[in-house]
Amino acid sequence: MPNKMPAFFKHGRNQSIFFNDPGARAPFSPLATDVPAEFHLAASSDGFQCLPRYRYTSSGERVDNITDWALKEFQKAYGRDGQGTPTSPLEKESDGSRKAVLALTKDDIFRYVYGVLHDPVYRENYALNLKREFPRIPFYPDFWRWAEWGKRLMDLHIGYETVEPWPLERLDTPDEKARAADLAPKALLKADHDNGIIRVDTETHLSGIPKEAWDYRLGNRSSLDWILDQYKEKTPKDPTIREKFNTFRFADHKENVVDLLAKVTRVSVETVAITEAMKGARR
Repeated sequence: MPNKMPAFFKHGRNQSIFFNDPGARAPFSPLATDVPAEFHLAASSDGFQCLPRYRYTSSGERVDNITDWALKEFQKAYGRDGQGTPTSPLEKESDGSRKAVLALTKDDIFRYVYGVLHDPVYRENYALNLKREFPRIPFYPDFWRWAEWGKRLMDLHIGYETVEPWPLERLDTPDEKARAADLAPKALLKADHDNGIIRVDTETHLSGIPKEAWDYRLGNRSSLDWILDQYKEKTPKDPTIREKFNTFRFADHKENVVDLLAKVTRVSVETVAITEAMKGARR
């Protein structure tokens, strides 16, 4: 609903959690972003809905999208400082002793929710519910661990463009036929999952992609497969669009895509490491 976007993004960026609408056919796929997202964000067959951290009134006033009631419920479950669990975030005093960090906040709740929505056990146990209704969030014993996992995931998913690229191995072999014809190498964008290889075009392929990178999935595809599909050159069916607006050429974006693949490999591997750690957490 584009007419609703000003209520979420009236003043630019706004951290938001997206996930499938009820009735989705693809697997449940939460994803955080701080900009407006496409309706079919992670599944062409499903719509996605947005839960922003804040919303804005027609006059521009910012409203906290986590209610005071919700904050009180979390504080009731965990204590005002979140120490109703075995562990809580600590910081060093100047004398080397340690003290509890500030009270549990709405930002902590937002991160906690994002962490829980990525919990493999939660998503397996409530798979049918997540296809039928709005997600319900349980009170896990260790609030701060889940909030920290949620924060790390949000930092990865929102800040994917700034992470350190995974050290992929790049091999460039000149495509003599294309060069002789004064043409750009033919875009391929094909993945060999078993061998950890991506053939970018007829000149370049990337290797050394860890197996875990393919395990981070949005809908029915890995995040890497989404990139490969979105950057392919496709011929529009509509003749007018094909004639006047079909200007995309992969060669113009090749180096950016290679860099993006390395960064999303990093995001995928670290996301899988976090979700694997979640499996052993107490509930």
